[in-house]
Amino acid sequence: MSNAVEISNLCKNFGSKQAVCNLNMTVPMGAIYGFIGENGSGKSTTEKMICGLIPNDGGTIKLYGRDYTDIDVRAKMGVLIESPGCFPSLTVFDNMMIQAANLDIANAEQEVIKVLKKVRMEGAAGNKYKNCSLGMKQRVGIAMALLGDPMLLVLDEPLNGLDADGMRIMREVFLDIISDGKRSIIVSSHLLGELQKVATHYGIIRHGKMICQMTASQLDASCRTYVALKAKDMNKTKMILGCKYSRMELDEAEYIRIYDQTTTEQVVSYLYEQGICVTEVFTDKIGLEEYYIDLMKEGK
Repeated sequence: MSNAVEISNLCKNFGSKQAVCNLNMTVPMGAIYGFIGENGSGKSTTEKMICGLIPNDGGTIKLYGRDYTDIDVRAKMGVLIESPGCFPSLTVFDNMMIQAANLDIANAEQEVIKVLKKVRMEGAAGNKYKNCSLGMKQRVGIAMALLGDPMLLVLDEPLNGLDADGMRIMREVFLDIISDGKRSIIVSSHLLGELQKVATHYGIIRHGKMICQMTASQLDASCRTYVALKAKDMNKTKMILGCKYSRMELDEAEYIRIYDQTTTEQVVSYLYEQGICVTEVFTDKIGLEEYYIDLMKEGK
């Protein structure tokens, strides 16, 4: 079975600026592919080339084993880049019906109702688009992208501006979409903690180049484990730990983190021998956000 997306040596220039440079990318069938990078790294440019919105200057893009310009394969794609093109004074339902007409969808009303239910917006179908919250507008955009039952969704920053409940709903929507194992989603986001809750695969881009691709399980295996602790005398504790452990830091919550290979029992026992009373201790792993920051530091 072919991958949903296969990109080889993709390039794009804007004048003298090289926005994407020999980029390789693979999105498996049934994946939620988290596409990560700094502003200006080439994420949106890559997504626009995949969608055929801008031409590439080199390399190849294949969708389901066929060239991305193939009319039949392009019909299998749904896109939300930036924001949905909706008429503010029309209702959500009417905007959806206009898009269904643009796509020449048979049984348009039935299809619109189906996709609005999928994104949990059936109760707001009669709302004017201009009166919708940002999270509702994002879901309308995804509903539009779902019209025509596409096999591949390309979503650019769909989590921006959502509250906690909106993010929960969006995660449920993503998981519903790929539940049959045939559909795939490429989603870019700066909210890496939220992305980590749903992504099955990751691609990290920097200065237009793909620097890392991995599965969620590979990310988990790559993330550093640490022992975190607090003690009554933190300054003395840091000094004593520094005599034994070489990789330490104080995190934002003011826990001392030890990245050397050790256990909570070994750390607590060592500090007890030195007369230090530990008040909190646990073992944890860095998440996607910290892994990404570490990777960017290494790149610099």
